[in-house]
Amino acid sequence: MSELELDKLDRQILNALQENNLTSADRLSETIGLSASAIQRRAKRLRKEKIILQDISVVDPKRVGQMATFIVEASLERENAQVVSNFKRRMMAAPEVQQCYYVTGDSDFILIVTARDIEEYEEVVQRLMFQDGAVRKFRTSVVLSRVKTGLAVAIDEGD
Repeated sequence: MSELELDKLDRQILNALQENNLTSADRLSETIGLSASAIQRRAKRLRKEKIILQDISVVDPKRVGQMATFIVEASLERENAQVVSNFKRRMMAAPEVQQCYYVTGDSDFILIVTARDIEEYEEVVQRLMFQDGAVRKFRTSVVLSRVKTGLAVAIDEGD
């Protein structure tokens, strides 16, 4: 996939929308120096070109009863395309899995998982790890506190 040419204004729009995707085009036009309609056209193009993948709200897990967060390293028995594809599909379908990364190194996957408590996490582990014959081993770290969370990508606005 080739990189779309982004000018300084596109980069400013992306940075502003990553900070708050509900910022109105009128507000952005004041800070960026483009008309609201030009901002809307550019944002629409950035979405069409899949540079902006989603407009989401970040929810505080604890405020909705998800009191525990776990980082899980999972290794598969064998690493063939079908096994990997099946594991990815299962992780994408699991609502407890916030993030899933296919990685190099000692593990095949790194997962970020939330649960109400350790008992609920144990149920998740039973369903996602023990019932999958392709999972050779997994290791869990319990998150003590969130220092920084987010999905913003650092975008240099250039000159």
